[in-house]
This record gives sequence, structure tokens and C-alpha cells, in this order.
Amino acid sequence: MRHSAFIIIAALAASISIAHAAPPKVSPIEAASIFKAAGFVKKGAQWRTECGRDDPSASYEAGAIAEYRDINGDGRPDALVTEGGSYCYGNTGTGYWLLSRQTSGAWKLMNQSQGMAEFLKTKGAEGWPDISVGGPGFCFPVMRWNGKAYVVNRNEYAGKRCRP
Repeated sequence: MRHSAFIIIAALAASISIAHAAPPKVSPIEAASIFKAAGFVKKGAQWRTECGRDDPSASYEAGAIAEYRDINGDGRPDALVTEGGSYCYGNTGTGYWLLSRQTSGAWKLMNQSQGMAEFLKTKGAEGWPDISVGGPGFCFPVMRWNGKAYVVNRNEYAGKRCRP
């Protein structure tokens, strides 16, 4: 009985992590618009930044749309694009671009940084969530939208304020 329960729990956990890791469904035309607005160019079958175009490292990960959903609650989709590799992003290994679809249908770059974007429950202007920009270390900057740009609001580690 315990063995069966363990197998069921393990299978459920695996299915949740697989479902969570699945890339969002974005049409090729929409994806191209998002990548171009973020400054990427297509090289073969991959979308790459200027830095990533010639990245020779084995750690390189081509541009990907990590999230495609309404992030700020305005009813329009937003996108989080990532690219990885130590050649471009050092020990952090990744960079991100946050884009928002405007009422005109065009995509606007809201924020871009080296690091791993984590959307927090706290919010800035216009419903935009604060972004913890993770990387190596233990005290990360938290960016807040002020209505014009994402700016450093505080530093946190594990949900608690800290000093870098």
C-alpha cells in the first residue's frame, strides 16, 4: 500500500513539473513579432540576440518564450522571453525580456536584464508585478514598474529584505 501511494505521488509530481515546464502556445507569426520587438533576429531555426548570434559556448540556449499570458491584468497578452549561455550572461547564465502588447497591437519592451525574472505578488503602477532578478548570490534586486520604467525598489532574499 505504501509503495503504491509513493508511486502515485511520484507520478503526480512528475506530471505537474512536466506540465509546468511546457512552453506556452504561441503562433509562429506572434512569436516572430515578440522576438523582433525584443531585438532578436532569426538565425536558422533559432531566435538570437546580437550577443547570442555568435555564441560558441556549449551552454548557449536560443531565445524562447517562457511565458505568454496577461501578466498585469489589462486583458492583453504579455510575454517573457529568455536566452541563456555563459558567453553572453556570465555566471547568471540567462537574460530576460518582458514585453507587453499595446492597444495598437504592437509589442513594447517593458524590461530587460541579465538574470532570472521571478514575478512577485507585490505590484507597481498599472498592475505590473514586481520582478526579483535572480542570479548567483543571496540578495537580489527587486524591480518595480513606476508607470514609465522598471526601477530598483529594494533587495530581497527568500521574501525578506536584505542589503547587497
